[in-house]
Amino acid sequence: MPGPPSELTPQLDILAIAAHRDDVEQTCGGTLLKMAQKGQRTGILDLARGEMGTRGTAAEREREAKEAARLMQVCWREALDISDGRVENTWVNRLKIARVIRRTRPRVVILPYWKGRHPDHYTCSIVGYEACFLAGLKKLEIEASLRAEGTAMEAEDMLPPHRPFKIIYATLYYDVRPTFVVDISEQFEQRFAALIAYKSQFEDQQEGSALFPARNEIRDRIHSMARFYGMLAGVKYAEPFLQKEVGLVEDLTTVPVQSI
Repeated sequence: MPGPPSELTPQLDILAIAAHRDDVEQTCGGTLLKMAQKGQRTGILDLARGEMGTRGTAAEREREAKEAARLMQVCWREALDISDGRVENTWVNRLKIARVIRRTRPRVVILPYWKGRHPDHYTCSIVGYEACFLAGLKKLEIEASLRAEGTAMEAEDMLPPHRPFKIIYATLYYDVRPTFVVDISEQFEQRFAALIAYKSQFEDQQEGSALFPARNEIRDRIHSMARFYGMLAGVKYAEPFLQKEVGLVEDLTTVPVQSI
């Protein structure tokens, strides 16, 4: 589904980039909801459309993604046409993502952690980072470069360069100690509802039953993970993130989370 023309895409505060529809809901959906409730403009870019999934079709996943986006109160969501199961770090894929970054101009980009079980997830992290870099190159003409590669894209005005100020990594898919967590205690139930909106994936059914947990187990798993990360920071539920940069503190008396 092509996105709207650049002039109709207002600037986002936060853009989450994920390999598949429902990845964001699992890793940082509560955080996006919390930021939206604070008045920030949030968006989601899914790289693939889910055509290779064990359950459901791309069309079903699209309908479910729209409902999940509504529940998370995101103001913009789009899926690229990168092949499901073949999210690769290619020049064309970097250009496609960079084009979206120039259109939406986010201050913060959330990427998946750069290690994990699924190749699409960790490749999304790498190609997403490199696209953020390319999007800021003044002399890079993305539209012309895509045409030169034989990639047909919807006609769009020349997009000015843009590079996000901050890139953070959602780490829920990998066992690594986070740099920080976001308290989603008040958002947990709606975040869970956004995930369950993917009925093709999480309703009990014979197809894929050996790979997918039963529906009555899903809440227990989601609850346990959010509770664990919340416990690390002294709150009920939280989502974990990592940043590569050293944090900057201005006032030691305002640093959150009690030590002893």
